[in-house]
Amino acid sequence: MIIYYNKKYNIDFGPLNKLHPFDGLKFKKVIKQIEKLPNIDIKSPPKAITKAEIDEYVDAPFKLLRHQKRYILQALELPPIPVLPFWLVDQIILKPMRWGVAGTLEASKQALEGNNCWNLSGGYHHASQGNAEGFCIYNDIGIAVQQLRKLKHLKEEDKILILDIDAHHGNGNTLAFRHDERVTTLDIYNANIYPNDNSTKVLVDINLPIPSGTSGPEYLARLQEGLQQMTSGYKLAYVVAGTDVLYTDPLGGLRLTIDECVQRDAMVLERLSNLSIPTIFLGGGGYSKESYLAISRSIKQLYLKY
Repeated sequence: MIIYYNKKYNIDFGPLNKLHPFDGLKFKKVIKQIEKLPNIDIKSPPKAITKAEIDEYVDAPFKLLRHQKRYILQALELPPIPVLPFWLVDQIILKPMRWGVAGTLEASKQALEGNNCWNLSGGYHHASQGNAEGFCIYNDIGIAVQQLRKLKHLKEEDKILILDIDAHHGNGNTLAFRHDERVTTLDIYNANIYPNDNSTKVLVDINLPIPSGTSGPEYLARLQEGLQQMTSGYKLAYVVAGTDVLYTDPLGGLRLTIDECVQRDAMVLERLSNLSIPTIFLGGGGYSKESYLAISRSIKQLYLKY
């Protein structure tokens, strides 16, 4: 398994760190946990995705919106701070996200060569071509797939699988690929929390809503049911592996332990490997202090086997 990371993934709000529950520095914490593993393969994307490449993907109205500070701060779930200039928001928050998108694209190229990958960033599953929300500005999977098709890494007929195992419904991904029959989605999520968007939930191919308070064993059993519905024939699989399923997470509303979160990731990769589908794990959400521990423990377990 190849790990994608760059120190520029890290988002440091400085004194504003406490204004948001997301730990923007957890990426380097994960690396500190795994970097001494024998023969660990850690790669970096060569550069951030460009704004021109993003413009190729997004709808025309969004090209204007994503340069407006008020809109972006709202999407980032930060208060409107008058003294905070947009250029600083772009450099401190949005540029690290563009590096994350680049990581998803580079990991996709490696996966197409048969290598399973884990991009520590990315998994911005609430963003779409025309909207940003839920701390997601760019739809990295959508941008990556578009670029792969444009550059002929993917044939037009190649099929893609998206497995969203984050605690929150991936409304952005579902919306982004709603007209693309080459993309199949599996989504297991807390149905009682954000985003309460039934118009996108009904578009999920393998739809696995669960209630708040779902325990680890219940979650894993439900996920296993969904995994068994998947078939072979996909060129790539993206896994939005948010750790907000942890019982310590303030936003996810689920009850998984770290061990169960690790078991979740192992179940997914075992199923995809059995179906011979190269896989890219993506960061997704995760707002507890244990988030980086869950990620690093999953990587430690999976890189030895895959």
